[in-house]
Amino acid sequence: MTQRRRRSLALLTSGVLALPLLAGCGAGEDEGGPAAAGPDIAATVREQVADGGVLRWAVDSLPETLNAFQADADATTSRIAGAVLPQLFTLDAKGRPVANPDYLEKAEVVEREPKQVVLYKLNQQAVWSDGREIGAADFVAQWRALNGKDSAYWTARNAGYDRIEKIERGKNDLEVKVTFVRPYADWRSLFSPLYPKQVMGTPEAFNEGARGALKVTAGPFGLGAIDKKTGTAALTRNPRWWGRPAKLDTLVLTAVPRAGRPAALAAGKVDLAEIDRSGADRIALAHRDAGQVDGTHGPGASLTPAQATLSWALAHGADEARAKEEQETRQKNADAVKKYAEEQSALRGFTVRKSLEPAYTQLAMNGASGPLSDERVRRAVARALDRRTLAEIVLKPLGLPAKPVGSHLALAGQQAYADNSDALGGQDTQAAQALLADAGWRKGGKLNEPAKAGAESAESSQDDSKTRAGAKPGPGDGTGDDGLYIVGDDDGRNGDLRSATADLGLRRTRPGLPGAPAAGLRVLPETPVRGFGADPADGIASFGRTDGPSPALAPASLAAQQEHVLLAQAETLAKGAAAAADAKAPAEGEEAKEAGEEGDAKEPAAAASPVPVPAPAKQARTSGAMLAKDGKPLSLRFVLPAGPGSEALRSVGERISQMLQKIGISTEIKKVADESFFKDHIASGQYDLALYSWPATAFPATDARPIFAKPEPAADGSLLVEQNYTRVGTDHIDQLFDQAAGELDEAQARELMRKADARIWAAAGSIPLYQRPELVAVKPGLANAGAFGLGAPRYQDIGWKKPPAAKGTKDGEEK
Repeated sequence: MTQRRRRSLALLTSGVLALPLLAGCGAGEDEGGPAAAGPDIAATVREQVADGGVLRWAVDSLPETLNAFQADADATTSRIAGAVLPQLFTLDAKGRPVANPDYLEKAEVVEREPKQVVLYKLNQQAVWSDGREIGAADFVAQWRALNGKDSAYWTARNAGYDRIEKIERGKNDLEVKVTFVRPYADWRSLFSPLYPKQVMGTPEAFNEGARGALKVTAGPFGLGAIDKKTGTAALTRNPRWWGRPAKLDTLVLTAVPRAGRPAALAAGKVDLAEIDRSGADRIALAHRDAGQVDGTHGPGASLTPAQATLSWALAHGADEARAKEEQETRQKNADAVKKYAEEQSALRGFTVRKSLEPAYTQLAMNGASGPLSDERVRRAVARALDRRTLAEIVLKPLGLPAKPVGSHLALAGQQAYADNSDALGGQDTQAAQALLADAGWRKGGKLNEPAKAGAESAESSQDDSKTRAGAKPGPGDGTGDDGLYIVGDDDGRNGDLRSATADLGLRRTRPGLPGAPAAGLRVLPETPVRGFGADPADGIASFGRTDGPSPALAPASLAAQQEHVLLAQAETLAKGAAAAADAKAPAEGEEAKEAGEEGDAKEPAAAASPVPVPAPAKQARTSGAMLAKDGKPLSLRFVLPAGPGSEALRSVGERISQMLQKIGISTEIKKVADESFFKDHIASGQYDLALYSWPATAFPATDARPIFAKPEPAADGSLLVEQNYTRVGTDHIDQLFDQAAGELDEAQARELMRKADARIWAAAGSIPLYQRPELVAVKPGLANAGAFGLGAPRYQDIGWKKPPAAKGTKDGEEK
């Protein structure tokens, strides 16, 4: 397994591929423009922050390792490292790298020819917690562990360290000279975090020594006890810290699952927690309702009066066993309502701080096989999307900026950012249709597969984890998990002419019934689609109730055209039958006359043979309003995570399906368990379309290259994709990344990255949609913490605000 591949495994986490926050080039202050949303952390000067106190901060889990360079390192590993280890460069509010004066007096490239040399001048006060100065020995140990030359080190990444030729002491112990064998533009990404030589010095120490403990640290906090029973890791103020001391006595990282965070906040187990939309809604409702619960939300909110009456009747009925069971159920429900009300009262004590995460959500298209292996089809899918509308579904209800992301490699505010989406083009239905036509996809194309019967189609679509944009509900079918009916293949349009004609009378007696829906079109439920943005103003749920069957989502002109075709076919058959009958009519008339003249005494003449009506020709099944090619419909598998917290993705996915239907592409939405979403579908290539997120990085030339690298064939015939799960790449894109990584002119390096991004847009393997929302629940008195946006936390400044001084006092004391 390659070092880069190991890194990709380390960065793969339940829907978000999280690269560590690193630092990047630092120049050109106006490049990249303003950040889409700044940090929301209640920024407070240190003088107004109290000394002491404890902050309990929710994390997803306790770390498996404290070594950030191992494959199983996670976000909690990075959080602990940020507080207890040297970070030579940190990220400012725009996601741009800045030298950290707590560790560096200066760091710069001092030579470019014949080789690149970087000189680090260390803060003379910087020491490890055992009293030893931070110096060249620590740099050397980390380089040797991470340069990839010794396979005994179980490392997840070596990018940049493999370009170093040597590290040596400068003029004194506070100077470290790093010489590169090849130029490396992202040199600022190295040695952050910096581990002591005790951790990096030997493979044994690297592999095992820092998994559960860090005996030596050098940050504003030190590592205290990690208690797996209580799920907590305590960080305590470092007494040897030479910088401005940490305001908090203790920072307790507490493992709390996302779904359980509102309850943990209400119970006082945590003071700060990143939450999802549902958690933010609960806090908003708590403030709106002054902590009271009126039954319109929470447990029991969906109970109808009829259900309540029935429950009461069962609980007080003559059947004692049934009554006891119902009484127990009612008691459980009452307890749940009471607990919910208590939690809502407590949640009034929290506020939600909001920003945008340093990550963006994209539509990924698997270009390895199937229709999306054709670049024209991928580009058509992209040009069918209204990206602003998709961003508004998620961000507008939260009051956050809903501007689509214009780059794969940076976010607004970062220096490498530029909107290169014009390389592909914006939403344009006609352009999308032209691309599909050029690729050979046609409406009304002949289909090879036989049409399913209505019952069979309905039966095969009962799995709620799988909904195809286009199936017809059977009698009594519901909407399934995503609030949309299924439209089947047997739509009354592609069957034989006799069945189509037989329905004609029904249509004439019920003029409100439209023609048969085209294959692949959704049938909308009678109730609004639920989910993010389910507001008529947003265009998602502005469909009212209708009498009779649910209407097909088809233009009136299309329905009329379908009916016209059926009528014409029926009329043709009728005319043919009438003509055949007219040809035999005279002979039949003469025979009848002769028979009448002979009277009843004579044997009646044999009845005339019936005129044979030509059997209707079997009509070829076609794709109707949807597209087909070579006998196959243009249908794409759309894989989405099914777990809680992914409601926004599912809402966006459903809207994308609707947009694609307009250009004749049907989608089969398949909702899968979160734990299998990446492993079994994205990483293995078992999808056509998918939604997941990539992080922004200050070093795209290094960190983004494996995401967009052209897949290479392996010896066994498989495809080495690194982190490029779309399987779409080009040699030119790879060359631009390589050039940027070795370009020491920072402006030129950024220009190369913008060219690479334009090429990535044009290849249309992935389409950035929106920057992910960041919602953090905090107690209002907490300062310098919350939604950090693109920036990194400054742990020593986090604390509790001082209470306002009483009138006539100063700093809380009597004059």
